Amino acid sequence: MILVAVGSDPHLHTPMFVLLVNLSLADLCFTSTTVPRLLHALLTGDQTITHSACLSQVFFFLMAGNVDSYVLAAMAWDRYVAICRPLHYATVVTLPRCLVLLGAVWVGTALHSLLHTALLARLTFCSNRALPYFYCDVHPLLHLACSDTSLNYLVAVFEGGLVILMPAVCIVVSYIFIVAAVCKIRAPGGFQKAFSTCGSHLTVVLLFYGTVLGVYLQPPSQAKGQKEGRNLATTVMFSVVAPTLNPYIYSLQNREIKAALTLILVEGKVMTIWREQGESIS
Repeated sequence: MILVAVGSDPHLHTPMFVLLVNLSLADLCFTSTTVPRLLHALLTGDQTITHSACLSQVFFFLMAGNVDSYVLAAMAWDRYVAICRPLHYATVVTLPRCLVLLGAVWVGTALHSLLHTALLARLTFCSNRALPYFYCDVHPLLHLACSDTSLNYLVAVFEGGLVILMPAVCIVVSYIFIVAAVCKIRAPGGFQKAFSTCGSHLTVVLLFYGTVLGVYLQPPSQAKGQKEGRNLATTVMFSVVAPTLNPYIYSLQNREIKAALTLILVEGKVMTIWREQGESIS
C-alpha cells in the first residue's frame, strides 16, 4: 500500500518518500525470502531444503538485509540535513542524487551477496545436519561445511565487516550531530518538532539493529535447548517481525502517507459503489 500510495501521488515523489519506498521494497524482499518457506515447513512438516534453494535464499536474504541497513543510513543522512542544515536541504537532498545513491546501494549489495553466495557454492556440506535457524544464512552454513572455509571467513571478516559497519557508523555519526543540534535549539517546541522528525526512523533503527544483535551476538555458553529456543525467537523477530513492522511505523506517523492511503481507499470505495450501481442499472 505504501508503494501504491507514493506511486500514485505526485506530491510524494520526493527524496524522503523515495527512500521509504525502497525501505518497503527491501522489507518485502526480506520477508518473502523466509516466510513462504517457513509456512511450507509448518503446514507440511517438510523441513528439508535443496542446495540450490538454500543458496538462493542466502543471496536474497543478504541483499535485502544490507539494502535495509543502507537505506536506514540514507534516511539518517536525510534527517541530519533536515535538522542541522535546513536552509540547504532543497539543494543537498535532491531526487536525482537520491536515485543515484539508491541505485548504487542495490547494485553494491547485490554484488556483495553474489560474492558470498559464490563462495558458499564451492563448499562441500556434510549430510544429515540441521541448521539452527529456519532459513539459510552464511555463518550456520559455514559450520556445516566439510571442506576448507578459511577463504569464506576471511572475506566475511574484512569485506563483510566493512559492508555491515559502514551504514551503522553513518547512522551513529548522523545522530551525534542531530543530538548536538537539538541541544542548541532554544525555540519553544523545537525539541518536540525535531523528535517527531526523527522518531519513526529512530524506532526502525533500534528495532532493526536490536534484532541483528540478538541474532548474531548470542553468548555461546547457553544450554543447547535454551539456545535453540532463543535462536528461533530472535530469528523470527529479525527476519519476520521487524521488517513487517517497519512500514507500519512509518505510515502511522506520517501525515502525507496516511492522507494518500485514505484517498486511495476512498477512491476505491467510490469506484466499487459506481460499479455496483452501474450493474444494478444495467
